[in-house]
Amino acid sequence: MSAIAWTAVGSLVAWLWLLLGQGFFWRTDVRLPARRELPTWPSVCVVVPARDEAAVLPVSLPSLLAQDYPGPAEVFLVDDGSTDGTGELARRLADRHGGLPLTVGSPGEPPAGWTGKLWAVRHGIGLARARGPEYLLLTDADIAHAPDSLRRLVAAADTGGFDVVSQMARLRVESLWERLVVPAFVYFFAQLYPFRRIGRKGSRTAAAAGGCVLLRTEAAERARIPDAIRQAVIDDVALARAVKGGGGHIWLGLAERVDSVRPYPRLHDLWRMVSRSAYAQLRHNPVLLLGTVAGLVLVYLVPPAAVVLGPVTGSAAATLAGGLAWLVMTGTYLPMLRYYRQPVWLAPLLPFTAFLYLLMTVDSAVQHYRGRGAAWKGRTYTRPDAVADES
Repeated sequence: MSAIAWTAVGSLVAWLWLLLGQGFFWRTDVRLPARRELPTWPSVCVVVPARDEAAVLPVSLPSLLAQDYPGPAEVFLVDDGSTDGTGELARRLADRHGGLPLTVGSPGEPPAGWTGKLWAVRHGIGLARARGPEYLLLTDADIAHAPDSLRRLVAAADTGGFDVVSQMARLRVESLWERLVVPAFVYFFAQLYPFRRIGRKGSRTAAAAGGCVLLRTEAAERARIPDAIRQAVIDDVALARAVKGGGGHIWLGLAERVDSVRPYPRLHDLWRMVSRSAYAQLRHNPVLLLGTVAGLVLVYLVPPAAVVLGPVTGSAAATLAGGLAWLVMTGTYLPMLRYYRQPVWLAPLLPFTAFLYLLMTVDSAVQHYRGRGAAWKGRTYTRPDAVADES
């Protein structure tokens, strides 16, 4: 067989393994259980780090204040050096909508060795500690919660014995670029961190979705959250690893009633979202970068290339293997498209989206070596080992 045929066969083998051996990552049925009632409801403090979030806060914050939670609950919004009046807007929204009590705090600029978000989270947890909550809900300022969201999260954690219950918020999908990129973002995340493995005791796979993380306070103290992960750019995965490494039991699944209201209408917006942390995900390691690029090419780009080049080179084997690999790829993507209520014709376009992600990952590395890596909202973070340990 020709080289292109052997490469296509390798891609098909990779897809058969992903289909059956990667924790059934492509299934979208890992969800919170049906709503349950508890005899007594534990106390919860909601911590919301917010930096320049005035555009989304009128939608997201009222949904938190309106939580239908039977136990003691309070919201702490931490204004992380905003310049758009985020803190004052939060106070006005609380006065207008009522609901759960709201405290607005401001920690000042983060010291060296801390990301801004985690410094804000630390301040929020410090404010909440005076209330002695049994659980902390860490949620981003762009996340809108259905009225029973907190009740369902706590019930799942309490009845399941979980130290972390996290939901991957349903991201906005309205523009053409959002339709192409957003479902694939969650699909790729699940491929890296299969949800079923995360929830399995004894499994080393650990991840969370930073937009919605219910954390048992005792587990947070045991894992020294957030101090132990203060330099982490990908803080949700770092939090999950810290809790699981300390013997905690974690759960991650797709959300049904938790939504991100932040728009990413242009490719540029989505590009920044991915590229700011892609190289950090690879631990700023050039070898891992090369391996990732090679893997993306083999798994996602070889199948359509083989379908096109097979007839040109007269290799029926390349055409058949590439076509089968592309078919398996398309089939595994369909459940995520259905979850996002998107048309099925987007599924065969996954290789194109994967190519975009390949370019975003390379760009992330380029920006890192230019000193502009992990830049977000006016801050640029160095790689962790470039900062002196303050512990």
